Amino acid sequence: MVEGKKANSSRFKLNTLLNIIKVISNNSSIGELLKTYSSVLLDEFNINSVLIFNYDNRHWNIILRHGIDDQVGENINPERDFGDITEYDSISSLDLTKKLPGLDYIIPITQNTKPLAYILIGDANEGKGTSPIIKNLNSIQILSNHIIMAIENKRQEGMRKELEMASKMQSLLIPKADIFDGNPNISVYPFYLPHYEVGGDYYDFDYLSDDEMFFCIADVAGKGMAAALLMSNFQASLKALFVSETELPTLIHRLNKIIVKNSNGERFITLFIGRYNFKTHVLKYVNAGHNPPILFNKDTFSLEYLTAGCPGIGMMDDIPVITQGVLTLKGNSKILCFTDGVVEMEREGIPDYGQTVVENLVADNLPVRETINNLLTELNIQRSNTALLDDVTLLGIDFIINK
Repeated sequence: MVEGKKANSSRFKLNTLLNIIKVISNNSSIGELLKTYSSVLLDEFNINSVLIFNYDNRHWNIILRHGIDDQVGENINPERDFGDITEYDSISSLDLTKKLPGLDYIIPITQNTKPLAYILIGDANEGKGTSPIIKNLNSIQILSNHIIMAIENKRQEGMRKELEMASKMQSLLIPKADIFDGNPNISVYPFYLPHYEVGGDYYDFDYLSDDEMFFCIADVAGKGMAAALLMSNFQASLKALFVSETELPTLIHRLNKIIVKNSNGERFITLFIGRYNFKTHVLKYVNAGHNPPILFNKDTFSLEYLTAGCPGIGMMDDIPVITQGVLTLKGNSKILCFTDGVVEMEREGIPDYGQTVVENLVADNLPVRETINNLLTELNIQRSNTALLDDVTLLGIDFIINK
């Protein structure tokens, strides 16, 4: 008889678990998963109170509160109050009974040894006999683990879809070099490889008038979605503000105000921006804390780093002094702009390896397209290179003066 009861109980628990797996496989929403979970706890295990803290890669959040007062858990800090818990424990032994009334036990859920969720439960037994939590602990843990992992998978899938969409939107904002096809005065060649699906690097170029163009390269401090969103905002602002009549120092002041406001002082952007007149061959630029581009004169074989400028955009509430560099190009030249993902490339035993390679390869009379392709080969800049730790962006321009 006892063995029959045990067999029935095992089949009952197995069926319950299979039903949960079925709900998960039906692509149910997070809300539906949590509703099913709380219903199973009550109907199958006589557990009427549950509180779930879940970590979403940024913050701890309460994703389920059932059978307890609305304020329970509000004064709990999981890192502080649960940080040492690695296995099932009682609320009373943690001295948290007053903070968590109606809850009796805590079950940690981990992923790769890191806490992903804490599930706090209370039973409806009211002290009569053995707690149903104790009797069904193994099944509850299995059930809880499946639910939390399903929620995490759905969240990650949602993030992947958001990143895919953001990546597509970001690619639409990148200009095409063929805008200057047919222009005998310049040739433009860009390269962009984000470290993640979206990145915080940016380059742009366009005509300001029939006789003048602008170009820029920028890098947000940080990576990922937050950096990409700020950079998209920056790009839209630059496009709206920069017209032929706008002087570069004025543009920098205006962009700085926008970034300070939109980033709340938490991020900044390094920027190099230039404008070039096809007729006068005058190049004006401002370097706002960015890696200095290299200007190479193909006729004289002279090389110059373009450093005149100011601090990065968003570093200060107001930039007191902005120095504009002004150069008149005297011969066929090329400029190579790059982000720090290029020059921070390392090779054992060679100090400043990335910077040295860039400087050596730019100093020839090859077209800038070939210079960049040689650089990509030498530094092994490609998606499969796991040594790449940052976004990589290059922007090269040939200035053709002696036709």
